[in-house]
Amino acid sequence: MIFSHTAFFIMKALTQKPAFTIIHCIMLHCLAQELNEVLKSTTPGQLLSDFGQRMYFPKGIIAQSAEAKKLGKTANATIGMTVSNGIPVVLPIIQKQLPDFTPQELVAYAPTEGNLELRNIWKEKILKKNPSLIGKSFSLPVVVPGLTAGISYLCDLFLSEDDTLLTADPSWDNYVLIAESRRKAQLKQFNMFTGTGLDYGFNVAAFRNAVMENISSGKLCILLNFPQNPSGYSPTVSEAKEICSIIKEAAETGCKIMVWCDDAYFGLNYADNINPESLFAFLADIHENVFTAKIDGPTKEDFVWGFRCGFLTFAGKGLTDIHYDALIKKLTGDIRSSVSCCSTPPQSILLHTFKEPEQELEAEKNKFHTLLEHRFLKVRAFLETKRNHPVLQPMPFNSGYFMSLRCSGIDAEQLRVALLQKKGIGTVAIDSKTLRVAFSSIDEELIESVYTAIYDIADELAAT
Repeated sequence: MIFSHTAFFIMKALTQKPAFTIIHCIMLHCLAQELNEVLKSTTPGQLLSDFGQRMYFPKGIIAQSAEAKKLGKTANATIGMTVSNGIPVVLPIIQKQLPDFTPQELVAYAPTEGNLELRNIWKEKILKKNPSLIGKSFSLPVVVPGLTAGISYLCDLFLSEDDTLLTADPSWDNYVLIAESRRKAQLKQFNMFTGTGLDYGFNVAAFRNAVMENISSGKLCILLNFPQNPSGYSPTVSEAKEICSIIKEAAETGCKIMVWCDDAYFGLNYADNINPESLFAFLADIHENVFTAKIDGPTKEDFVWGFRCGFLTFAGKGLTDIHYDALIKKLTGDIRSSVSCCSTPPQSILLHTFKEPEQELEAEKNKFHTLLEHRFLKVRAFLETKRNHPVLQPMPFNSGYFMSLRCSGIDAEQLRVALLQKKGIGTVAIDSKTLRVAFSSIDEELIESVYTAIYDIADELAAT
């Protein structure tokens, strides 16, 4: 008698497992169960959420179409596209907008996991920017529809209801929306800085205390974002070493730890002592109980914000290609069940761009990096004149797009509204005490007048 995959796992459960596991097995799709079997002895397998355990990549239209693409030489009647003579049709009015691109590059569906050539190129870029990864095992990056989606997919796969996601205070407001509102997990925060002001740094002690306080369940997810949004801070070389050492120390207790490296603003550094590599490079093989994910992409690095094209990459000590393949199948199942696949034109444009001479690409990027650095220096120079201000104090910042001001005696939302109404200046109130200013979007010649207005309005509010 020949059993299906599902029947096999049900029979296995009936003969070897208690009743609750039998029900769990029957509820799981056989493909999900197969992936869980591959991952069961690994740290990521033990970190999977309830959603992550259920997820799989179906052997449905997409998989069958991939087979037909290779073998269907007579005709390929699998994908819902209009094809003529083997080529997707494209409206001439659309083709003329990008005449150097083929119809396949413009309007055809991309693979669920993204363009393979682009994924390989991005992996090479990760290695070049993070030489500490050389010789270490990590997955082929998967294309996701923006870095926000990458974080959301990680929450899907690794956060169950009431699980903890640990991150810094302050943090990007989308983290709480994704983790708590979507996944019903708990976002816990540690005080990121040793003090408010330009001369302070990352609060290693607070980070260690927060990690050690949250490992008793045996599972912990940590989200670290450098350069950080909203503070604009990246750790120094010594701080980065201490962060990794704390994570290793926690892992040695037996806790399974997953670290999410949100590297959205990677490389936009304006100080010499900043750690130049992603923490992902150091955590990739730090301990068998540590599993890490890198969320990055060209969005900020290559100044293509609206492309909504990011990458998600996995690493962990002892993981093999078989494990990474299983993780990617779960991730692509999440992508397939949400957006189906990422947009083709951005991937095609980036692929063409990355094939241009690297020296030319880097020279163009450096011009914009220098522009941002000049704005950063202008802001720093202004803030030096406001040391010991009684109402506003800057958080430490040395990189990225933003800096934030801590409000004392006034409400950040009141300050935001007053700036908008009285001065026509837009800022963001992250919470009641934190005002974020994106110096990346302020022309250099306007910086002094904008910051003067911020401090003047703050003084007015404090006086009332």
